[in-house]
Amino acid sequence: MNTALWIVAGLLAAIYLAAGSVKLLRPKEDLAQQMKWTKDVSARTVHAIGLIEVVGAFGVVLPGASQVAVVLVPIAAVGLALVQVGAAITNLRHHELKHVPINIVLIAMAVFVAWGRFGPHPF
Repeated sequence: MNTALWIVAGLLAAIYLAAGSVKLLRPKEDLAQQMKWTKDVSARTVHAIGLIEVVGAFGVVLPGASQVAVVLVPIAAVGLALVQVGAAITNLRHHELKHVPINIVLIAMAVFVAWGRFGPHPF
């Protein structure tokens, strides 16, 4: 089970590092073509969401890998699940139903890591 938790955490980290980096590095106007929701928020909000995703990506792997403050791993996983709940709600509000299954999978992955690291398989 520990291996599965590491694999899922690594996948979450890669996905959120990529998604967050895009939001941090690309101008809001460029993102608006692919992400309708960015039209409704400020550039600062888009960058803040990107920063939260990048920090969460590091949070689900670095504490466990370094064995320092390992309690941050499940906390980061819960944070990423909450970010994705917000993303799912936003996708539903903008009628972007094709994105919702991805939101659900990412929520499930984050909940799995949080459950495993808070519960039966801590570091």
